Amino acid sequence: MKKLIGIFGIALLMGYHANAQHEHHHMQDSTKPMQMSDTMKRDHMNMEGMEMDQPMNHHMSMSHSYSLNLPMNRNGSGTGWLPDASPMYGYMFHTPKWMYMLHYNLFLRYNNQDFTNKGSRGGSEFDAPDWLMFMGQRQVGKNGLFHFGLMASLDAPLGGNDGYPLLFQSGEAYKGRSIVDRQHPHDLISELSVSYSQALSPKADVFVYLGYPGEPALGPVAFMHRPSAMDNPDAPITHHWVDATHITFGVATIGVRYGQFKLEGSSFTGREPDENRYNFDKPRFDSWSGRLSFNPSANWALQVSHGFIKSPELLHAGEDVNRTTASAIYSKALSTNSTFNATAVWGMNKVKAHEGENAALLEAEWRRKKLALYGRYEWAQKGIEELSLDENTFGHDAVFPVNAFTAGFNYDLLKIGQTRLAAGSQITFYHADKRLDPLYGKNPMAVEVCLRLYPSLMGMKKNSE
Repeated sequence: MKKLIGIFGIALLMGYHANAQHEHHHMQDSTKPMQMSDTMKRDHMNMEGMEMDQPMNHHMSMSHSYSLNLPMNRNGSGTGWLPDASPMYGYMFHTPKWMYMLHYNLFLRYNNQDFTNKGSRGGSEFDAPDWLMFMGQRQVGKNGLFHFGLMASLDAPLGGNDGYPLLFQSGEAYKGRSIVDRQHPHDLISELSVSYSQALSPKADVFVYLGYPGEPALGPVAFMHRPSAMDNPDAPITHHWVDATHITFGVATIGVRYGQFKLEGSSFTGREPDENRYNFDKPRFDSWSGRLSFNPSANWALQVSHGFIKSPELLHAGEDVNRTTASAIYSKALSTNSTFNATAVWGMNKVKAHEGENAALLEAEWRRKKLALYGRYEWAQKGIEELSLDENTFGHDAVFPVNAFTAGFNYDLLKIGQTRLAAGSQITFYHADKRLDPLYGKNPMAVEVCLRLYPSLMGMKKNSE
């Protein structure tokens, strides 16, 4: 517990120092002119009426990571797109040639996954789901853009290599056994990537992205980077149906954008990370994926994708997975201090000689001033392997539908510079196939309380609260 409190203190000081540096750099460079692309001008018009926390010329000086002609708000995870109207949380730094951005989320939490003691599979503990992202970019010549990304997590050192309790979650392995009813921890280094993009015209770009680890073009923006999910400390139980490839040791992606469409393809390593959370796994480049993205307006980001994943699970090395996903992400600023974000996702995993297993997710977040309310509904078809069940009891091809509904809130308690400390709680109701009642109980319930440390929203007026 002392270690966790210490981490919170260090992050608060880091955020205060980052804000001071930001103000210093702005004072130095505020007189420099800045050229805005047509897309950035449109983004500026879309934000009319919003009262800025940072002057517009500074806020708009960083473009999208893979295009000089798109707004930075469209940045998601990997090469995925968010809506242009997405809120951005973080600190921005800059030098004459480089732009940098820092973003993080840290929860100090008590988590009880079977609050009513109905079954034998729920756990309870103090834990600390977290992640940190640092990125930088600079223009190369008139039309080129170089970008690097680093993402890290202290999931393993703070919470252990077996992850945290989460009923009906499945994926990866620890000490020769499948991780079930727990969310696996993320590796210390979750992304280390570089990319280069070239603008062919204001409407067209080509780019290449390399990650070790990184994220291939498969699925929507990963859950921790979706505005609709940032207040929720839990990974979705649908994670391994839609966006589990966001940490892949070996990714190469090429893509082309024309207007509001983007087509991209990836070669990557299918095997999920091993239980050693501090090393770099062997790159294999034995899998592939393709994704088509379309942002019809500033408020929407749509994608469809398909991938072949070679032997993702260590304990089921002979099973390859064909994964298909589709998603829609929506973001809208309701006023100067209120936002609404929502996501709908469908995914299917298909293993040879087995029926496809489907999963769907709906999640939303509404924020006004210091208060954020959020909810998530999930439905997933979990098989024998996902839940580590005895096939002699249930049958080799048995599939169990699982439903989960979560409702929660965050409320900001403290703000130091651009760093915020919030308190929150959530409750989750599960409803699963009645054949699972002897293990999980009928309709188990999970309760969580937490403190959350995160950066302020960029682009909102300081005194709006």
